[in-house]
Amino acid sequence: MGLLVLKFGGTSVATVPAIENVANKVAAEIGRGHKVAVVVSAMSGVTNQLVKYCTEISEIYDPREYDAIVSSGEQVTSGLLALALQKRGVPARSWQGWQVPIMTNDIHAKARIKSIETGLLRESLDRGEVAVIAGFQGLAPDGRVSTLGRGGSDTSAVAVAAALKAERCDIYTDVDGVYTADPRIVNHARKIARISYEEMLEMASVGAKVLQTRSVELAMKEKVPVQVLSSFETALGSDLPGTLVEDEENIVEQEVVSGVTHSRDEAKVTLRNLPDVPGVAAKLFGPLADAAVNVDMIVQNVSPGGERTDLTFTVPRADLPKTIEVLKESIKSLDGAQFESSADVAKISIIGIGMRSYAGVASKMFKTLAEKGINIQVITTSEIKVSVLISEEYTELAVRSLHTAYGLDGEDGKA
Repeated sequence: MGLLVLKFGGTSVATVPAIENVANKVAAEIGRGHKVAVVVSAMSGVTNQLVKYCTEISEIYDPREYDAIVSSGEQVTSGLLALALQKRGVPARSWQGWQVPIMTNDIHAKARIKSIETGLLRESLDRGEVAVIAGFQGLAPDGRVSTLGRGGSDTSAVAVAAALKAERCDIYTDVDGVYTADPRIVNHARKIARISYEEMLEMASVGAKVLQTRSVELAMKEKVPVQVLSSFETALGSDLPGTLVEDEENIVEQEVVSGVTHSRDEAKVTLRNLPDVPGVAAKLFGPLADAAVNVDMIVQNVSPGGERTDLTFTVPRADLPKTIEVLKESIKSLDGAQFESSADVAKISIIGIGMRSYAGVASKMFKTLAEKGINIQVITTSEIKVSVLISEEYTELAVRSLHTAYGLDGEDGKA
């Protein structure tokens, strides 16, 4: 049997009984002859409370001390799981990021993994121990603990799997896989058995919150098969009951559209009466980049005469106040320019690797929305994705209508 890396999220380790349940799953995989490394998140809600403590002390804080505080949640969970495994007669040892070590860059609170030294981990695994690794954290060049940003435990798990050349990385969470749409909106959404890295990456970037985007990027780069499954069901990852994220070449039947996603975390900004001359976009988007505002959908229209233009783009809703402050300064040098903003919008996306070889996929989307009286405000496309911006009040209607239009409806969530 091969080596498996199992990752358990915050809801999976939220209580001591939940940790006992996780220990049972790990012990069962050991019983099947696998070597196992486990990556754990903090107990559900703990990281939020630790962040709150930081902000109560000061809204502006030293990120190195912030990392020292918020990384402590995973330290507790890894130790508790090691104890639970030992109680079951399974040799286990907890590992903090700095003990492995998982080396990161020097950007505290948003660090990126540079390398993982696996020598000590391999020795532990060869002794028959389960390595229980604290996710979300690593060791910065300054010798201090660093954290990878929210959702970083997914990235930790994939990185460990890649470094150890694991057979597979199983991500245990509170859902039993990746669905064709949010089951809370679409009753007949189907669980997807297999999905390509590219599709999962697009889904993660446009609203699906099952996996962190960076973890999918890393899995695709390192060719690590990743399975998403529920920690609250009896089946093990070895039974392949979840959704397997893998290379496109391994998927025999490729859907034209694999899923419909939505995001309500968008805000729209429209600038009017801009001079249509070189350098204007740089004057606008440069300061936004400096302020760490991520601009997404962008559409520019040329006004009659070609001397003035309008520009529309989207930003994360939480960044809208910051965006407005930046633009107030930026347009001072652009005579006559004005801007307006709106937060009552939603982004709807269709994703599928089958789009590469089928014509008319986008037109069906536009026709379906038109038939429901839904106006499209902005459109962006990639090779395997079409996204539109619509009024937020039509979000659920749009998702359900598109799900049906592309033949994705199943029965009671069954594939």
